[in-house]
This record gives sequence, C-alpha cells and structure tokens, in this order.
Amino acid sequence: MRAVWKGAVTFGLVNVPVKLYSATEDHDVSLHQVHASDGGRIRYQRVCEIDGEVVPYQDIDKAYDDGERTVVITDQDLKALPSERSREIEVVEFVPREQIDPIMFDKSYYLEPDSASSKAYVLLREALESTDRVAVVQMALRQKTRLAALRVRGDVLVVQTLLWADEVRAAAFPSLEADVKISPKELDLSKQLVESLVADFEPEKFVDAYQHELRTLITAKLEQGDSIDTAATFGERPEEAGGAEVIDLMEALRQSIAAKRGDRAGDSGTPAAGGKKAKDASKPAARAKKKAAS
Repeated sequence: MRAVWKGAVTFGLVNVPVKLYSATEDHDVSLHQVHASDGGRIRYQRVCEIDGEVVPYQDIDKAYDDGERTVVITDQDLKALPSERSREIEVVEFVPREQIDPIMFDKSYYLEPDSASSKAYVLLREALESTDRVAVVQMALRQKTRLAALRVRGDVLVVQTLLWADEVRAAAFPSLEADVKISPKELDLSKQLVESLVADFEPEKFVDAYQHELRTLITAKLEQGDSIDTAATFGERPEEAGGAEVIDLMEALRQSIAAKRGDRAGDSGTPAAGGKKAKDASKPAARAKKKAAS
C-alpha cells in the first residue's frame, strides 16, 4: 500500500506521527466506451466554450458560479488556505461509539506509526479500547477540511471520515405519518421470521455476483479469441518518457495471446465458457486490468 497522507494525531500534549493508507478499494472491472462498429476507443476532450479550443489539463482552473458571476479559483488559491497546510489529525473530543450514526460514515483509512517508537501510537490505541470511546477528529485531506472518527480495529487505528451534519438529508415521508395499527399476531410472526434468519455476520460469505459473472464473460471471450488489438483500435501511442518500455510490453502481450491461440488451434476443440479456465476468472481479469493500466 502507498501512503496517501503523512502527519500526526494530536491530543493534549501527545503527538503521534502517522501515515494514512486507504483501507478499502474498488473491485469493479474497469470498462471503456468504444465505437460499436469498429471497436475504436471513445475519448473525451476538454473544450473551452468561448474559443472552442481543446484545453490542456495543466491550463484548467476551478471556478464557482453563483448564477450571475463566476469566480475563478486557482491551485495557488487553494494551497494558500490554512487547512490545506495542516498536517495534524486534531482530536476534538472522545465520545461513546454508539453516538455516531453509521449514516455519517464515509471513507476508511488505516493509520500506521511513522516513528522509530510506536509507544505513543499504542498508548492512544489502548486508551480508546479501555474507555470504549471513539475520538472525533478534524483534519485536512485532499484540499478539504474533514470531520472524522478515529477508532480501533484489531491492532490498528482507523480513521473514518464523516459527513457534515448538513450533508445528511432529513427523512420526511408523509406515508409514515399515518397511524398504522399492528396486531400482536402480526408482530409475533414478524419476530419469528427474524429469529429464523439470525446469524453472525461473516462478510466473506457474500460475493459480488455481477462482477464475478462479468469476469467470467471476459475470460471466456479471451479464451475463444473474441478480442481486438488494443494498440490498433484504441489509438494508443507511447508516452514521451519510457515509450520503448510500453511498446515492448504491448508486443509481449500480443505475442503471448498469439501463442495461446496457436496452441488452441492444435487442439480438438475450444474450451467451453463454463469450463475450468472460464471459471477461474481472477487471473485473466488481472492480466487484462494490467494491460489496460499500461
């Protein structure tokens, strides 16, 4: 994992140097848009509405529009804000964990000690565990001031960014305002249904069926040769820096695919989509993902 932030957790006179790592990742297969007739890659351009020119990314600034006027905000403006320069996770208060509504949780990060001694880190972790409290903290992350909850997960401190109070919508539904009568028998049957499904939550038991089937489909198409040459149809060009390395990698991938096709041509038949190779979708999908990233 690569650290996305470095700083320190501060509470009172205690300073805990830490590194911040994303605790979660997206497992969805990355898909591109292509021209249906020839498979050519569809790309989007940033065009200025005044002169119609395509604008390089480095020449793009942010702006706020109030409906009548627009205020341009440069990267220098954002970097000058005090919160952007802050490298502290400041503990504001310690609260009972049940007082934080799960609807406020946003993104999770792991904290790793960033000093020769992890004593201050362990001290904070043990203090949170022994008091059964969560630390409410404020920090600057990705040019924004964040409210977050600092808690313990196993032996690791975790920071979970929180939504601000005005970002959580109120649930006001007229249909729930009516006086609904529930009979004792209906409630009893509902309780029986709940009891019949009681279990300990084990997240490993649940899988993303759609993504699994999508990977299986991609693997089957690759195995059957139902694919197109990426460099030819997507219009890929080697970058100025390290271009030769990109070309060598693409050529190696093409030769590998060609060799596999040659091996299949000598066989009596093509493996079915539901065969062993099609079912093991993780390895081909990983190779395809690396190829797309290159």
